[in-house]
Amino acid sequence: MGGFFGVISKSPCINDLFYGTDYNSHLGTKRAGMATYSADNGFKRSIHNIENSYFRNKFEDELSDFLGNSGVGVISDTDPQPIVAYSHLGKYAMVTVAKIYNIDQLEHELIQEGDHFTEMSSKGINQTEMIAKLLNKGQTFEEGIRIVHQRIKGSCSMLILTENGIIAARDYWGRTPVIMAKKDGAYAFTSETCALPNLNFERVRDLGPGEAVRITAEGEEQLLPPQKDMQICSFLWVYYGFPTSDYEGINVEKMRFDNGRMHGKDNKVEADCVCGIPDSGTGHALGFSVGRGIPYMRAITKYTPTWPRSFTPATQERRNLVAKMKLIPNRAMLQGKKIVFCDDSIVRGTQLHDNVKVLFDLGVKEAHARISCPPLVYPCPFIGFTNERSPMELITRRIIKEKEGDDTKNLTKYAKTGSPEYNYLVEKIRERLGLTSLEFNSLENIVKAIGLPKCKLCTHCFDGTSHF
Repeated sequence: MGGFFGVISKSPCINDLFYGTDYNSHLGTKRAGMATYSADNGFKRSIHNIENSYFRNKFEDELSDFLGNSGVGVISDTDPQPIVAYSHLGKYAMVTVAKIYNIDQLEHELIQEGDHFTEMSSKGINQTEMIAKLLNKGQTFEEGIRIVHQRIKGSCSMLILTENGIIAARDYWGRTPVIMAKKDGAYAFTSETCALPNLNFERVRDLGPGEAVRITAEGEEQLLPPQKDMQICSFLWVYYGFPTSDYEGINVEKMRFDNGRMHGKDNKVEADCVCGIPDSGTGHALGFSVGRGIPYMRAITKYTPTWPRSFTPATQERRNLVAKMKLIPNRAMLQGKKIVFCDDSIVRGTQLHDNVKVLFDLGVKEAHARISCPPLVYPCPFIGFTNERSPMELITRRIIKEKEGDDTKNLTKYAKTGSPEYNYLVEKIRERLGLTSLEFNSLENIVKAIGLPKCKLCTHCFDGTSHF
């Protein structure tokens, strides 16, 4: 996925920029970059590969080189950024949190229009450069942002560091968040509110869908008003978000706890303890424990000092290795027990299958899985949810293809909780993972726990509803 942070201040900004960007590190592990602007020294940019290291390690020795009172930073799971551009709009640096579903079509169209691309990556076109090319089609930044919103399919939120402040534009459907904050003498934009407290920033508000705002050290100016419809990603609360972060004023950990409590209250499972698969399964497990009345125990612990999230490495072999190495089960808490373990989701099923085998090897009597969301039946075309290149990487679609001969057949039936097709799908997943029982939470619980109307949430990966 990715996250960004931008700050403009009446004094040098690099400390706020460095630590603010670092607080988005849970959102990506491929590339990171920062850019600052100084009236005396112009733009300074640096980009590093962080697949085998951490953001702080890569940039700490360079901090004295970043001069000026304004800057933007990004943690990216896509292409190297920021992009620095010089056009009729002026010179600027841009970072994005985006996934362009129609990038091949846009590449063809822009080349036919006489454009060219220079920031190539291993996958082809750098999508942040693509967004800059579209932005430059406008006669103003406002017009350029409208063009980006009109021409891309997928999502795009962006920060634009200019010689006269920072412009933030949220994705047209609001699929990813952009939060504005301030403190004495400074303003900031961020993807994650967990970046704010320790830097003494206070949240002002979330930008609305499609809204664009310019900040300077003196204040804010709205460039584009928000549109009324919103499709913020519901998976932000289920998986991506850091526990202390808020989106639309709704806290991630509170949502996970409430979601788990409702799930537990609805459940009939009998067990000795509940445990969570760290990190994003923990909040759900704590709530499930309260709702079902079964004690919570830390029977599986994540080795936090070194292991990143398992979906981020480039190869499946590496993802499998990381998934295995980062979690350490506690035999003393597991042996002879009937356990319920809660996880955020099941994507490929590889990690959970390995975890279940380990549990039984350690002497667990029964292993019951309770998943905080419904089965993922549809790949996400809107944000960088996983590294999957094909729907067939989803365990659900592989089972559907085996049953139907076509992985796209009867998807709405398989996605409908309680239907014969849904029950068949869940039972087949249970068999493949070697579980004593398996139940998925309902979409209704997720919507209720978030607290926004369903029409304002993107639930495409669960039920196939979408807006392009």
